[in-house]
Amino acid sequence: MKILLVCPEIPQTFWSFKKALAFIAKNPAEPPLGLLTVAGLLPEDWETKLVDMNVSTLSDRQLLWADYVFLGGMSVQRRSFEAVTARCNRLGVTVVAGGPLCTMYHGQLGGVTHFVLDEAEITLPRFLADLEQGTPQPIYRAEGFTALAAAPPPRWELLEMEKYATMDIQYSRGCPFDCEFCSITMLYGRVPRTKATSQFLSELEDLLESGWRGAVFVVDDNFIGNRGKLKRDFLPALVDWSRRHGYPFGFNTEVSIDLADDPELMELMVEAGFKMVFVGIETPDDQGLAECGKLQNRNRDLLEAVKTLQRQGLDVSGGFIVGFDSDGPDIFERQIRFIQKSGIVTAMVGLLSAPLGTRLFKRLEAENRILATITGDNMDGSLNFVPRMKPQVLMEGYRRIVRTIYAQKEYFERIKTFLAEYHPPNLPATQMKRQDIRAFLRAVWHLGIWEEGKRYFWKLVFHVLRHHHRKFPQAIELAIYGYHFRSVAAVL
Repeated sequence: MKILLVCPEIPQTFWSFKKALAFIAKNPAEPPLGLLTVAGLLPEDWETKLVDMNVSTLSDRQLLWADYVFLGGMSVQRRSFEAVTARCNRLGVTVVAGGPLCTMYHGQLGGVTHFVLDEAEITLPRFLADLEQGTPQPIYRAEGFTALAAAPPPRWELLEMEKYATMDIQYSRGCPFDCEFCSITMLYGRVPRTKATSQFLSELEDLLESGWRGAVFVVDDNFIGNRGKLKRDFLPALVDWSRRHGYPFGFNTEVSIDLADDPELMELMVEAGFKMVFVGIETPDDQGLAECGKLQNRNRDLLEAVKTLQRQGLDVSGGFIVGFDSDGPDIFERQIRFIQKSGIVTAMVGLLSAPLGTRLFKRLEAENRILATITGDNMDGSLNFVPRMKPQVLMEGYRRIVRTIYAQKEYFERIKTFLAEYHPPNLPATQMKRQDIRAFLRAVWHLGIWEEGKRYFWKLVFHVLRHHHRKFPQAIELAIYGYHFRSVAAVL
């Protein structure tokens, strides 16, 4: 059997980092971990290939080679997903599809012969068994969730690894919190399920043996969802592994803000090699937090929590949302002030969206406020519901936030604010690579010579050399990110 796994293209978004990655001659920020895991569930004697359309072009010849095309993706990849499906239909190639996009929206996606939905560790073996008997069904659903011991290691050998900026790995699924707008608990549950420590470390060994060195994103929806196990078993073992191997990886992940309440957990994460955490801040307005059920963010000093994480040695990326029913006309300026004071350099500000099946979608549907069931990437300027605020006022305010925080003056000032708080961990220095030197030279060329407003880049360079010389590589990396963010903001 010949299987072609296809990852649809991700458009230029905040998180695509396409403009920034051009500085180091890389393409997508991350590989398609879901498809690599699915590949590990397929029979060993099947011929399997992977085409990531973010890395290379998908040809008709490749499609015709396959007996089945396995297609996956997220909502942001919908247009490319539908285009690939149409090509397969035209060529007479059977499409098998799954992943978050299909699990949530399969009723609205045409051209797919077999939907293998929910968690593949449960539904894919059933599809494969029926396929062997010649009786494959149109839709496969799971009741409940899988134990992650059933998750196979990703098949790294299918990747053109040198084209990626980071690798992905997973430790847990699910989140103990249930924010109204979030689809995570619907897809993966509220009880975090984890891999065994030995299982995770074995996957790290595989990644190391594949030749990878550098950034690794632990893709958990909330890495600290089971903090007892983290502190008791997982992180001490990861600290030991990282030390023994000379810290070959720098880890990034997603956490909830209450990480700042746990000094022991922060210290263990930094000692293990974690460098960046993404935190859903959402809004500085307590009414908005109450409205969306963001209980973990309420009744706390969010600014101080962010700075606590930064002082511990963690770069904080943050998610912010406007469009809550409780948002007043002052919310836009409040968001700008918070972001600037926080030193959160990579601040993802999006319009509220209501994914199908979430508590927010159900509430808005009951209020006859849903405009569309399929959402965008929440930063593309689209609304799928009727907001309380006048749409024009909301859109203008949203654009003002994004264009302000990514304007060169504000952006470079925010880097300085971050560097003033950030205490880099005392870990072995990462060895300088040729691509790092190339990225710096390109940054000087683009940001320091050609780009309008280049004086802000040079002010940052001299400021960092004078006050934060140990943090110089990180400052340049963040400056490069800004080049990408400004390109995204410009088209809103």
